[in-house]
Amino acid sequence: MQKSLLSNINSPKELRLLNKKDLPQLAQELRKFIIDIVATKEGHLGASLGVVELTIALHYVFNTPEDLLLWDVGHQAYGHKILTERRDNFHTNRQLGGISGFPKRDESIYDTFGVGHSSTSISAALGMSIASKLKGENRQHIAVIGDASIASGMAFEGLNHAGVTNANLLVILNDNAIGIDPSVGALKQYLTNVKKGVQKRNNIIEALNFNYSGPINGHDLSKVISELERLKTVEGPKLLHIITTKGKGLKQAETHQVKYHAPGKFDAKTGNLAVKPNKEQPPKYQDVFGHTLVELAKNNKNIIGITPAMPTGSSLKYMMDEIPDRAFDVGIAEQHAVTFAAGMATQGLIPFCSIYSTFLQRAYDQVIHDVALQNLPVVFCLDRAGLVGQDGATHHGVFDISFLRCIPNLIIFAPRNEVELRNIMYTAQLGLEHPIAIRYPRGRGVTLNWKQPFIKLDIGKGVQLKQGKKLAVLSIGPIAKNVSEAIEGLEISHYDMRFVKPLDEVTLHAVFKRHQFIVTIEDNSVKGGFGSEILEFAATHDYKNSVKVLGVPDGFVQHGRVDELQTIVGLDVESLKQLFSKYSS
Repeated sequence: MQKSLLSNINSPKELRLLNKKDLPQLAQELRKFIIDIVATKEGHLGASLGVVELTIALHYVFNTPEDLLLWDVGHQAYGHKILTERRDNFHTNRQLGGISGFPKRDESIYDTFGVGHSSTSISAALGMSIASKLKGENRQHIAVIGDASIASGMAFEGLNHAGVTNANLLVILNDNAIGIDPSVGALKQYLTNVKKGVQKRNNIIEALNFNYSGPINGHDLSKVISELERLKTVEGPKLLHIITTKGKGLKQAETHQVKYHAPGKFDAKTGNLAVKPNKEQPPKYQDVFGHTLVELAKNNKNIIGITPAMPTGSSLKYMMDEIPDRAFDVGIAEQHAVTFAAGMATQGLIPFCSIYSTFLQRAYDQVIHDVALQNLPVVFCLDRAGLVGQDGATHHGVFDISFLRCIPNLIIFAPRNEVELRNIMYTAQLGLEHPIAIRYPRGRGVTLNWKQPFIKLDIGKGVQLKQGKKLAVLSIGPIAKNVSEAIEGLEISHYDMRFVKPLDEVTLHAVFKRHQFIVTIEDNSVKGGFGSEILEFAATHDYKNSVKVLGVPDGFVQHGRVDELQTIVGLDVESLKQLFSKYSS
């Protein structure tokens, strides 16, 4: 029976003591370790399996953490975490109070830069490299980036700058032809042609003054180590192009790469996904968006669907399958997605631009300058708004209300349920005079019979859900469900305001005149969000009512299940019930 190698490796120091001939066995053990834990704890599987050999080679050749290693996005960093003093608590990955699913500076000295969003590694590593030169330090700086991420504008900006420096920077292009969904675009086609040998290898990279090498087999440990050792001696910016297979080592993950990016629970031996209870459930909000968009687009030839590299996650895939000429995956390019949509809107089309809330942060200037300033009726569908769970601080969509509501011309709407989401999408495609942002959460809704006849909504009009006495609760979005459960049996008024902008001022005046106490609730930051808007309304109209603002506290919420995080921030049913009962006693 083979002696275990991984069980004796607590850090790269022990790894470097191994003989090179033992490293393939270590790779096999590391793969099995990742599979066994992710099978029960869930997480991002395919990306980490694809870079097992590269991860071992990097820590074997370079003197980490003295040499600085950066992982772009971080989906592929599980092996890195296991080899860098976190093997024994890797089972806590993405769990409340456990280690993060992404590299995180305050978690480990080996995590040199916090990531979660794509295409930041080259810029950050270049900054580190130049800083080392200025400080007179002799260190290596390595940025690992995928073929989907390197196509993003920020990555090109980093390459463009690095090419006119003498920075000691090594960019490793992990080319597996897929991000979360298959990679798209001209650069992807170029890389494919390089791998096939029908394209001159060096014309793009070397034109940017990088020393290019590759492509090489990223699963050939001996070859990867040899090339890394050679590149350690090469001065200036260089790029190593390696070819890998996402999901390597688990047949199901190799065959179904999109599904096994983050597959949930599965059988570690067979790779088969866990069988879920066969009971009728409400749909995911993303699927309601996707199916509704197809339904609307079949009757309105002006509707366009756009997503930056998230056709599966956003469910735009349904439109891409059924109406492919009007549905566009533009790659990891949020800025381009927004301005691309703006260009279409100038020509009378109705672009539905689906972007995760946390990723819209990357296109803020374009929302203001290219859409709102020109008052173009782009429909922004902000998936994953609010607390998203185990992806943690980099992915919570808890700032969009705050950073959007200050933008002139922009309508902001949050549906209470799936039916409301359908109705606002229907209303938007009938023709709006302004752009609109529709924010909705990750996960399943509350309505089984969600596919109801469309109703046109009045822009800026809220609805009263319950009549009470002294206290009125003003909610925005699906958090209304928690409110409804918390006030059951209590004489408390409840209003779903629907629109953060424009506010339903007629209803608000009535609320402030009828109730002594007002509580606002949102799954957005309490700083500058919906509650702040209500406080501004009260101040403007000189109301003296007591107003309490509930939402996400002023800080970065870490990872855990959504229900756990809601309890921590006081938005769960029990916390609300305790608060509201004080007002009705």
